[in-house]
Amino acid sequence: MLAKGSWSWIVTPLLLTALTGYFSTRSVGVMTVALICLSIIGFMLTLFFIVFFRDPERKPKGDEDDAVSPADGMVISINDRKLCIFMNIHNVHVNRAPLGGTVMEIDYRPGGYIPAFNKDSDVNERNHVVINTEYGNLELTQIAGVLTRRIVSYISKGSVVKRSERIGMIRFGSRVDVIIPEVYAYSVDVGDRVKAGETIIARKKEKIRG
Repeated sequence: MLAKGSWSWIVTPLLLTALTGYFSTRSVGVMTVALICLSIIGFMLTLFFIVFFRDPERKPKGDEDDAVSPADGMVISINDRKLCIFMNIHNVHVNRAPLGGTVMEIDYRPGGYIPAFNKDSDVNERNHVVINTEYGNLELTQIAGVLTRRIVSYISKGSVVKRSERIGMIRFGSRVDVIIPEVYAYSVDVGDRVKAGETIIARKKEKIRG
């Protein structure tokens, strides 16, 4: 399965591959070599975009009140109730809701091109989402990276989302920050690798103590 809105990225290099491949059979000399090279480049780009925009099905682990990861990638910091996940180029870039609830706020802001893992990436394009859950508000911020400023949202204010439901994606290198409700505590550590909509990142404190 491919992410929403990804076909335009795949069709363009696919057409380049087909057209240059076709005309290379009707040309001679240097032109043939150039067209073959372009065809190979188009084919490689097509494969890259198919892999990058993949969107596999995910089955959340744990109980319904366990918070799952909003993104694929590696946990790069945990500070009190805020956890940051860095998504590398090879990760799935579709983001999911850690808990079910109602979208109370979506605040999109354009920005710069600082690498998403950098502490100065606060100036980057971002999309701040507040979800009102049964256990309190959960905040999630999608932060675009150095390659492309493009955050795609699948939800709107007032949307009711389920735990692990797709809520959007960030194209190319990026980061997702999440702030859990006060009744939760993180069950992952810095350096852990997580999967969106599947890996449990936080549990209610009463369950951890129990």
